[in-house]
Amino acid sequence: MNAELEEIVLAEPRGFCAGVDRAIEIVERAITKFGAPIYVRHEIVHNTYVVNDLKARGAIFIEDLADVPPGATLVFSAHGVSQAVRLEAAQRGFSVFDATCPLVTKVHVEVAKLHREGYDFIMIGHKGHPEVEGTMGQLNEGIYLVEDVADVARVKVAQSDKLAVVTQTTLSVDDAAEILAAVKRRFPKVREPKQQDICYATQNRQDAVKVLAPKVDIVIVVGSPTSSNSNRLRELAQRLGTEAHMVDGPDDLRAEWFEGKRSVGLTAGASAPHILVQQVIERLRALGAVAVRSIPGVEETINFPLPLGLGDKSMAAVAAAKA
Repeated sequence: MNAELEEIVLAEPRGFCAGVDRAIEIVERAITKFGAPIYVRHEIVHNTYVVNDLKARGAIFIEDLADVPPGATLVFSAHGVSQAVRLEAAQRGFSVFDATCPLVTKVHVEVAKLHREGYDFIMIGHKGHPEVEGTMGQLNEGIYLVEDVADVARVKVAQSDKLAVVTQTTLSVDDAAEILAAVKRRFPKVREPKQQDICYATQNRQDAVKVLAPKVDIVIVVGSPTSSNSNRLRELAQRLGTEAHMVDGPDDLRAEWFEGKRSVGLTAGASAPHILVQQVIERLRALGAVAVRSIPGVEETINFPLPLGLGDKSMAAVAAAKA
């Protein structure tokens, strides 16, 4: 027990976003309606607890569509997929439900639209991340990935007269702005998105950490190692000069982190469920924290509709059409 640890300060907002809520509900409803197993391409969201919970209910997570039996029900993860994956799923005859976050789909639609107008693209994102692979996979050519300012200096594009920029939705807002500025310096005619591609939830959680970090002695971010937006929260707190650690759950907390600390700031990535935050709070109480308070922040009210065939209204419409 840490005698000095007094207070837990909660960031607002934190935890699940609308896209994650929707993706998980799609898998849950598919299992309820069609029965287990339901196949999911890639982790539905990047959180160990969520994935293990859905596995226990009957979800099977795969990377290769060859691992899905004929006639099965398949769900695309929240990160989105390439056109090649969509085509293969259609050719194999799977019953597909698309859990791609609508804000990622917005980027895909923009890429397709501008490609038809003759544009090539620079994408700001992290190599190997499934969202980046999905977005770049909307085209066969003419889309170039940059991860940092140095990449911008050496990227070789086929043409720069009609060049547009898109970004991964879960980047550091500040890093993305710096890289975008470098893109604009090198390619002054580059077309920017009408609205930034970084999603509202990523922006809001980073803004909340900017308020939280200077007020506490240490920041804990609840999130899995594979979660891009969770990693960005930890990095941001550290950049602001506050010690920060990311944990998958309460068992990852280390008592020595809190020695000499009076206040701990707590936030969670957009794919981390509320139950993990509550478990971390209980563990911090066991380490000596007494008070828990929240810092006021943006209230999120966004909801995304479920796909046809899984939403209550859409299922009613399908039933009525068949009557």
